[in-house]
Amino acid sequence: MNGWLWLLVAGVFEIGMTTALKLEQQNTQFLWLFLACGIAGFECLAKAIRTIPLGLAYAIWTGIGAVGTVIVGAVAFGDPLGPVRVLLLFGLVSAMIGLKLVGGRSAEPATSNG
Repeated sequence: MNGWLWLLVAGVFEIGMTTALKLEQQNTQFLWLFLACGIAGFECLAKAIRTIPLGLAYAIWTGIGAVGTVIVGAVAFGDPLGPVRVLLLFGLVSAMIGLKLVGGRSAEPATSNG
């Protein structure tokens, strides 16, 4: 699996982790889901940064988590989602796409000629 797919999966686990954290407030059994999503998400992120620059991967990972969590919050928990918030989410998604387009290649490893 390539780094971008690992990063997407890590972002989905990030959404799962924050959702489980919210659910854990009502039922402590969700602590296990929170921990599982956290461990899986960080493992996927670790695999992603093998081929994607660290700063780029982290920015996109947190962006996926933020956008997904806002959507889950609105759909599942009734969090407010007005037109300005939707516009800002589109801006965030656009920024993540832009980051991928301009910085998606990792640097070539340095080689010594001596």
